[in-house]
Amino acid sequence: MDTLSKLFGGTAKVKLLKLFVFNPGAIYDISDLARRTKENPRSVRRELPALRRVGLIKRKSFYKTVLVKRRRRRLSKKVRTPGWIFNDHFKPRVPLQTFLITMSHLEPKEIARKLQRGGAVKLIIIAGTFIQDPESRVDLLVVGDHIRRGVIESAIKSIEAEMGRELRYTIFDTSEFRYRLAMYDKLVRDILDYPHEKILNKIGIL
Repeated sequence: MDTLSKLFGGTAKVKLLKLFVFNPGAIYDISDLARRTKENPRSVRRELPALRRVGLIKRKSFYKTVLVKRRRRRLSKKVRTPGWIFNDHFKPRVPLQTFLITMSHLEPKEIARKLQRGGAVKLIIIAGTFIQDPESRVDLLVVGDHIRRGVIESAIKSIEAEMGRELRYTIFDTSEFRYRLAMYDKLVRDILDYPHEKILNKIGIL
């Protein structure tokens, strides 16, 4: 991320680049962009005009469900919201995407460090997005004891913000994972029988 930040002029811009390039059909408003990149709204607003000037993004309104308060009740309501979307006429998308993928490799040790804050983690497997395999059912498998799911999910959101993509992930307690493994559970077998990388393996599975 440091190299890309220096090259493109800031971490917020790099995160926005990745988010739009890797999710070309998605529409985001400022709050969505801030949440997905974990940057403050002011930083997001500052970077958007530059991305628009080079033709990478364009404005597009959409309907968003929000909660409104009426007579002491909270009701959901759809409101028209100004948003931003990747400009599908931006011709360098494919080479830019390839470049961002090449330069955005997260070190396995860094991924493991973030996830191990969430309990006694014993197994971390990366697949899918991490190894450029779009056929994989999941991108990340985490197994451990005394798992604090909220901490793990917060770490995953941090990884997503750096990668610019939503990750498909599964979290198991060790006992449940061993049971599924013994029963030849389809999800577990699909992960283990197809391309993947074990970046932490205290369980000792092959």
